[in-house]
Amino acid sequence: MVKLNKSKYEKYTREELIDELETLKKKKYGLVWDKKNSQEMLDAFVNWENVPENFVPKQFPVLKKVKNKEIETDKAKSVNLLIEGDNYHSLAVLNFTHQNKIDVIYIDPPYNTGNNDFIYNDKFIDKEDPFRHSKWLSFMEKRLKLARSLLKKDGLIFISIDDNEQSQLKLLCDEIFEEKNFIAQIVWRKKYGGGKGTRFFVDLHEYILIYAKDISQIDQFLLERSADQTQIFKERDEYFKERGAFYIRPLKSGLALRKTLIYPIKCPDGSEVETQWICGRETYEQLLSEGRIVFKKLKNGKYNIYKKFYEKDGEGLVHPESIFYDLAYNQNGKEELKKIFNIQEGRDIPFENPKPTKLIQYLLQIARRKDATILDYMAGSGTTGHAVLKLNNEDGGSRKFILCTNDEEIDHNGNSKKHKICTDVCYPRIEKVINGYKNKKGEKISGLGGNLKYFKTDFVGSDSTDKNKRDLVNKSAEMICIKEDIFDLVVDGGLDYRIYQKGKKFLGVIFDIDAIADFKKEAEKHKGNFVVYCFSYTEVTPEKEFKGLKNKYVLKPIPAVILRIYLEIFKK
Repeated sequence: MVKLNKSKYEKYTREELIDELETLKKKKYGLVWDKKNSQEMLDAFVNWENVPENFVPKQFPVLKKVKNKEIETDKAKSVNLLIEGDNYHSLAVLNFTHQNKIDVIYIDPPYNTGNNDFIYNDKFIDKEDPFRHSKWLSFMEKRLKLARSLLKKDGLIFISIDDNEQSQLKLLCDEIFEEKNFIAQIVWRKKYGGGKGTRFFVDLHEYILIYAKDISQIDQFLLERSADQTQIFKERDEYFKERGAFYIRPLKSGLALRKTLIYPIKCPDGSEVETQWICGRETYEQLLSEGRIVFKKLKNGKYNIYKKFYEKDGEGLVHPESIFYDLAYNQNGKEELKKIFNIQEGRDIPFENPKPTKLIQYLLQIARRKDATILDYMAGSGTTGHAVLKLNNEDGGSRKFILCTNDEEIDHNGNSKKHKICTDVCYPRIEKVINGYKNKKGEKISGLGGNLKYFKTDFVGSDSTDKNKRDLVNKSAEMICIKEDIFDLVVDGGLDYRIYQKGKKFLGVIFDIDAIADFKKEAEKHKGNFVVYCFSYTEVTPEKEFKGLKNKYVLKPIPAVILRIYLEIFKK
């Protein structure tokens, strides 16, 4: 007979016991953690469940532009975005502006080591916190759910992690993205050399989890061969010059026993070799007829049999491997920051353990989308933005990035000098990479070019009142510009309306329904297609008032189009 631990449940209320049973009934397999004791403060900020009496009123996030931090080097290039604020609020806004529009997400979340690397509800989580893993999972779950809805059908997410939360993260992602959409778990050698070890091993690696939103929409991953991979093609074939150089590998298989791959092969002297091969008999016969089989006689008179691999097979493309051994190291990431910020040897860098750009570039090359929109909502020092600009410069791509990070003060190793992540590290790094900078020798490093718009999260009341609706509309213009990717203000009607332009496309925002006539009069002076967001207390748009005009108008009601998204995200 099983004895129940009564002390564990004796303080539970009836409702808590029912909730516990319901949770256990629903969960067949996967993660179960204590969500009640790991609730985020910002949950109350927007979700208002169990809100303390003295808490800030219910609010919804919006964006406001920081004009003095805008960077523009080439109007013809894409606009990149940097959003300062809690990434949960930023992701909520992006669910309005970029739902189903993101190609690639890369994040490097806090690893929850217990060494002052994970802040939750304004406190560092230490190793002794009994809800340490629960708090981390709650933090990650709500953000990954919002991130998933941003991805296109063929979108990919890459997540860096180490041993502290790797197993939990894998199960969490299997639940959010579905296990069938798991692609790979990369092992990345993060540092060269040995160094100080733990009690048992020297820690040299981290992981990168890769998931698809829908794996059926993903083509195979293929990359151009590296210089090392190309060097192995050393032998030449007199009869098949068009195939290029080749190398050989044994045809004999070292895999687990498969009877269908065991059969005899006749050698040039009439003898036979019977073992397990890497291919079936039919494939072997085809390879033999194409001159792709090599027989090499040993001193004992027996033969080894090989398959030829030609340089031009597969058009020079290879599958990436699941171990990144000598790709790039954390030391490289630190050196990059030292050069950009002109930091002398022995001095602390402004951000601890930045990822190297080469690592992120390689991940983006795996995705093989030169026009991708890339999101990093845990942007830290801005490596992802740097990598995007660098890769575009190298291969002529038109990728654009969205970076989200808070502006908390960081103070590493007890150093008295503090830095704010966004304003002191991330933004200055991107600005220097775009515009250029001087290195430690005083040499000018040319900028990579690009455009950047800087936004901060702001808030409006979420209660369904006319005042709050008007307030949301008045503060929605920046979000609408981001959604439509049209930023150039050509007509400023103040608090009545605005008109923005991008080529032959126009965006109108009407803040006051009484200003429709003035807006139409001004809009008709321009030739092109208009998307018009018009204030309405309901979801009805003034279609009749826009009939018979020379331009084509698509009307959308605000704040309804925003509230639809927010009401899906935030509980009522």
